[in-house]
Amino acid sequence: MKNYRIITLAVVGLCLSLSFLASPVMAAEKDGVMMKDGKMVRLTEGKEIGRMDRETTMSNGTRVMMNGKMMTKDGKEVQLQEGQIMMLDGKMIEGAKGK
Repeated sequence: MKNYRIITLAVVGLCLSLSFLASPVMAAEKDGVMMKDGKMVRLTEGKEIGRMDRETTMSNGTRVMMNGKMMTKDGKEVQLQEGQIMMLDGKMIEGAKGK
């Protein structure tokens, strides 16, 4: 019984550590918008699916305009830079600037 607990804890620990290693890869597979060549494009599963055609509100309340300006829920205005990605959950990540 004691060995069973140790093995179970080891497997759970291994799974947790692997999920932390996979997080950056999985972030690129989510949906969002990105500044590319000075224009806003939409992403699905990390792939470009077309130009952004309307203002988008993220789940955290941040609004992203078609010109790349973002307005946070508390009123702070920020401009997306080339290669930056705003995920639909409102998290900002740096994308590939060379693409």
